[in-house]
Amino acid sequence: MAIPSTLTANLEPVQQEYRVAPHNIDAEQALLGAILVNNDAFYRVSDFLLPEHFMEEVHRRIYEVSITLIKAGKLASPITLKTYLGDADLGGLTVGQYLARLAAEATTVINSEHYGRTIYDLALRRRLITIGEDLVNGAYEAPVETSPREQIEATERRLYELAETGKYDGGFQKFSDALTAAVDMAAKAYQREGRLSGIATGLSDLDAKMGGLQASDLIILAGRPGMGKTSLATNIAFNIAKAYVGEKQPDGSIATKNGGIVGFFSLEMSAEQLATRIIAEQSGVASYKIRRGDIRPEEFYKITDAARDMQTIPFYIDQTGGISIAQLAARARRLKRQRGLDLLVVDYLQLLSGSSKKGENRVQEMTEITTGMKALAKELAVPIVALSQLSRQVEARDDKRPQLSDLRESGSIEQDADVVMFVFREEYYVKNKKPREGTEEFFTWEAEMNRVYGKAEVILGKQRHGPTGTVELQFDAEITRFSNLAQGDRLPDNH
Repeated sequence: MAIPSTLTANLEPVQQEYRVAPHNIDAEQALLGAILVNNDAFYRVSDFLLPEHFMEEVHRRIYEVSITLIKAGKLASPITLKTYLGDADLGGLTVGQYLARLAAEATTVINSEHYGRTIYDLALRRRLITIGEDLVNGAYEAPVETSPREQIEATERRLYELAETGKYDGGFQKFSDALTAAVDMAAKAYQREGRLSGIATGLSDLDAKMGGLQASDLIILAGRPGMGKTSLATNIAFNIAKAYVGEKQPDGSIATKNGGIVGFFSLEMSAEQLATRIIAEQSGVASYKIRRGDIRPEEFYKITDAARDMQTIPFYIDQTGGISIAQLAARARRLKRQRGLDLLVVDYLQLLSGSSKKGENRVQEMTEITTGMKALAKELAVPIVALSQLSRQVEARDDKRPQLSDLRESGSIEQDADVVMFVFREEYYVKNKKPREGTEEFFTWEAEMNRVYGKAEVILGKQRHGPTGTVELQFDAEITRFSNLAQGDRLPDNH
């Protein structure tokens, strides 16, 4: 073990011509001393302080060994630690003597959290310096293959990681930690209304099949034009934002208790068009009437009432078209950092671009986009609902219910997605086959229309954590609203 120069006490001050990274050796010594005297001090800092947050290597090792002993139910003291730290000269002291001095000069348990916070904050400042130096050096070197935009996005990602967790790099975690997280998730699901492990969509039959929208999942919602995939995504997103309830935590932050904060990337429609759809859904006034201004006074009051009720919901829209997956990720990180984020919706995948130049293989570009989307879902720990188009081959079949092979550039989408859902409305196809009125074919068609009118199917073609199958929903085309199907209108279970 090398001799840490910063541990040597009472040395004559020397003129320094360089800046030393921010640190506080006294705070590190005081905290470690408190832990060695009373192991309860460890539990005051264990939820945020890691060994790598200490400036001195020897302090990291002492803290690391202390964690191992305490978690094993053993005593961490100068005597027990000495066995694991080996021999070294620490500024004229042996390891045993240094540990004894830490314990002798220990702070109280009450002050341990304060010292832990000081150590943690200084570690973050050192990391900020590293990120800043890397940014400056990268800007000076200006490598040909890296554009300034890519440098900004890479730096923003590192700053986001630092702001969110303070953990600088990924790595292995103990299986016991994963087990604890799984049990916590089950406990929260048991306590949550509806007994769901994920975020409730507001559509109970869909929730029963999926268990809600699961954190870190990439959920693909696909369909042919006219099927209502944007409407379904909008309905789900609004239901979640409307149900949002936040709960203040002891550290002053706000944790989501119910519903969620929603970010919606509308790459095709403007924010106003999206808002019109939601107003129509909530007020019950057809969206085409709202757009044309063809409304009666009582309908106008319904619209204004609905708009007033929606003023405070945490629903954020980005209407920028033609952005890259890297730009989308940077904006999503910024939203989570500044406002919070529980669900991200992207409408739709094929309007995103990758980092590759135009004209290159679109399938490879789509692979980059879907892989990046799944990585972003894991990084932000939120479900991402990404809409996708289907190929025209659906139209050539007699049974137009979509399947996985119908996904455009389907290989990467199907592979990276945790859930693939298809929206299918038979009414759309039957309506377009209307024969001449008064004929025998017309009466057959009319009976068929009555059977399928206002009904939609959500087909779960893939679900990594649960069963596949079909969920029937009610769809009101005038106000673009999906809702639970009345019990008497449900299709047979074997459908």
